[in-house]
Amino acid sequence: MSNPIYALILAGGSGERFWPLSRRSRPKQLLRLVAKQTLLEQTVARLDGLVPRERILILTNVDQEAAVRELLSDLPKENIVAEPAKRDTAAAVALGVGWVALRDHSATMIVLPADHVINDGAAFQKTLTTAAAAAEETGALVTIGLKPTWACPGYGYIELGKTIRLRNSATDAAVHQVVRFREKPNADLAESFVRKGNFRWNAGMFVWSVPSVLSEFNRHTPELASFISQVRARDNFEKTVRERFAKLPKISFDYAIMEKADRVLVVEATFDWDDVGSWPAVAKYFESDAKGNAANCEITTLDSTNNIVFNPDGTNIALLGVHNLIVVRTADAILICHRHQAEKIKNLVGKLPEALQ
Repeated sequence: MSNPIYALILAGGSGERFWPLSRRSRPKQLLRLVAKQTLLEQTVARLDGLVPRERILILTNVDQEAAVRELLSDLPKENIVAEPAKRDTAAAVALGVGWVALRDHSATMIVLPADHVINDGAAFQKTLTTAAAAAEETGALVTIGLKPTWACPGYGYIELGKTIRLRNSATDAAVHQVVRFREKPNADLAESFVRKGNFRWNAGMFVWSVPSVLSEFNRHTPELASFISQVRARDNFEKTVRERFAKLPKISFDYAIMEKADRVLVVEATFDWDDVGSWPAVAKYFESDAKGNAANCEITTLDSTNNIVFNPDGTNIALLGVHNLIVVRTADAILICHRHQAEKIKNLVGKLPEALQ
């Protein structure tokens, strides 16, 4: 590849699904859920050898900025930027595009969420290398597609079109035209997507050349394009973000750009992937006993089955005659809920005292 690669890692989020471990100032990507490193640290480490640290931008928000800076103290200070207000992903990506364009207007750019679990780092880098080659060679916006392991109605889907042959790809990863994006389908539709076999999960990972994505912003969202042009003006970055970001439209990047772009390709992922969106999803990484009780700490059980226990300090938790519970203990709060109610934890958070949110 001829162009240098930059990476934008989206590290915002509200910290509701993993309460009481997560808080407003400590969302999922800042937690050590499945390893000794946080998910954010793992995301940055996964780029080692592909993207130098000085070319990685972390975009977070004001609630989480201090924690992110503390975690990633080896990154240049100016590479960690806090959004001054909550906007959707289109505004976040626009800010990242402006930041990269300010440094190298012909660069290739990767956009990644900060909160996924991926264990096969070598396959991950190979897939991104293929995506970068596709972006350079074709001028397309490229997304990464993951083969569905079940008919999940909570994910977006990508419909694959014809296969594209690249001249300069160093791997044999499959590259396809994108027929269309399908937002979160109902269960029956998701089932039909999986049966058809030509649909992939959309995990929100993107690769493109800066000129290509700038062209799409100019064509489809003039307001965001104007913001980018101001951000990339020398010595204007911080002032523009501070004064203009909060006024940008609240719209997702998929809807604003990807679904309207002239040329979009998808590279099929060859790596494992898990978005660990709830306590039951994380429990797969805990030790489990013969009765289905999964825990990250010592537990003692009697007549108890299919419970999930998380305790950061490792104190032994005893369970007697309970089934299908989630039990999470922190220094200042305890959660006890039915595991089938895990999706409603975010609704509970809003009812808590402000200090516990």
